[in-house]
Amino acid sequence: MSLALNRENYLLHKLHSLTGIVPVGYYMAQHLLLNTFSVAGPAKFNAVIAFFEGIPNYILLTLETVAIWVPLLFHAIYGLFITGRAQPNFIGTKYGWSQNRMYTLQRYSGMFIFFFLILHVATTTGYKYTHGGASEHLKYAAWHDKLTGHAYLWLALYLLGVLASCYHLAYGIWNFSIRWGITISDRAQRQVQKLSLGVFVALTALGWAALFGFLRDPGPVSTEAPQSAPVARR
Repeated sequence: MSLALNRENYLLHKLHSLTGIVPVGYYMAQHLLLNTFSVAGPAKFNAVIAFFEGIPNYILLTLETVAIWVPLLFHAIYGLFITGRAQPNFIGTKYGWSQNRMYTLQRYSGMFIFFFLILHVATTTGYKYTHGGASEHLKYAAWHDKLTGHAYLWLALYLLGVLASCYHLAYGIWNFSIRWGITISDRAQRQVQKLSLGVFVALTALGWAALFGFLRDPGPVSTEAPQSAPVARR
């Protein structure tokens, strides 16, 4: 159980596997689900942003730090440590089993997600807190301009980011089930492998639907306060 930088730690490895599911995986799933409000139009999506704007900043920041950023940073940094020590044996070897493919793609997707999330957080939540809590850049019109500008390069990046993140989480479930002794037999592991495929497809569909929902023109954005309806005169 002693901690050493030249080998993996049993407890940290268990925590790494657990944080990938709860809270990080859970947060990602509900984040993608809330983003699908973009499909319903600007008003519905902006209502989600307004809900979080209504939470005092000190409460929201505390919740984000404790429930999201600390577990995510631990999972990402220790994951890179594991990846640096790993010896994938799928590419260029005779061990072309599906489990080896999943393990290899799990590591590669994790490295891509690490840098993708740095960019994503810096241009969303990080930008909000460094600009006085303003969230206009998080609303529908701003996302529309971002994803449709620059020859759709941002859209392509986010499509890949969502794909990699959904794969990493979905097959993290398979890995978690083995590491925590939930699936012991080969049959159980094959069943969870099928479940992971379904989770991967479902989450990717949610994430991509949210992105394509932003491609519709939001129309003119009114900055005036809504006026009350005229009173009928007798």
